[in-house]
Amino acid sequence: MPELPEVETICRGITPLIVGLSIAGIIIREPRLCVLIPADLSASLHGRTVLAVSRRAKYLLIHCSGDCTLLIHLGMSGTLRFFAEPLSCERHDHVEIIFDQGGRLRFRDPRRFGAILLSHGDPLAHPALAGLGPEPLSDEFTTDYLYRRSRQRTVAVKSFLMDQKTVVGVGNIYASEALHAAGIVPWRPCGTISRRRYALLVKEVRAVLLHAIEAGGTTLRDFQSAAGKPGYFAQELMVYGRAGDQCRKCGGEIQNIRIGGRSSFYCSGCQS
Repeated sequence: MPELPEVETICRGITPLIVGLSIAGIIIREPRLCVLIPADLSASLHGRTVLAVSRRAKYLLIHCSGDCTLLIHLGMSGTLRFFAEPLSCERHDHVEIIFDQGGRLRFRDPRRFGAILLSHGDPLAHPALAGLGPEPLSDEFTTDYLYRRSRQRTVAVKSFLMDQKTVVGVGNIYASEALHAAGIVPWRPCGTISRRRYALLVKEVRAVLLHAIEAGGTTLRDFQSAAGKPGYFAQELMVYGRAGDQCRKCGGEIQNIRIGGRSSFYCSGCQS
């Protein structure tokens, strides 16, 4: 479930806690995630200092000395929490990064759809990140870009928006919310949408994501910040997860259909 706002929330939360710390070791309790954790992960990062933390798409990038970067994807249920003191581990605490100066970063993933990868050199050239689309909050994500990329295509606009080669980080929750805010039904073929409506969609994608980041992300089931706090944007969702409820804009009933195998929530009164 963690999408861009949740990953950004964790990125901002752990940055002041781990930058400048040196890695004493990494405990791998369960290497079988979506991708098998490299067996030499601990040896490769031992003694390296954390220089910075950033985000690309839904990946957390922990940049270390020696031109090494740890890439962490939270999958469907992953969390990453910092503990100043050692605490007993729970069943799904699969990986723990221990620092020389005290403290540890613990990766928990009940469904094991996450990934922990190691990059040497430019992390953006890593196969997991190469070829991804622009960041939705960057200057590259423009009306012209989205309009041009959509031409002659018949895929549903929601699937188009969730395609990581189109734009990164806009998952099911925020695609549904942005399309509702822009007044566009999620099944409309992306190639039939006008430039004017794409301008509004770009604006609403950014607004929804920024609002969610300010609220600390969205907690539906598993998500917690690095401090163990839930995300409060769930209280402000307009359509996602609200099938059968009244639309907060027009009073109509929120509908739910399947698009690309995913639940897609919309209001037929507000969206066309």
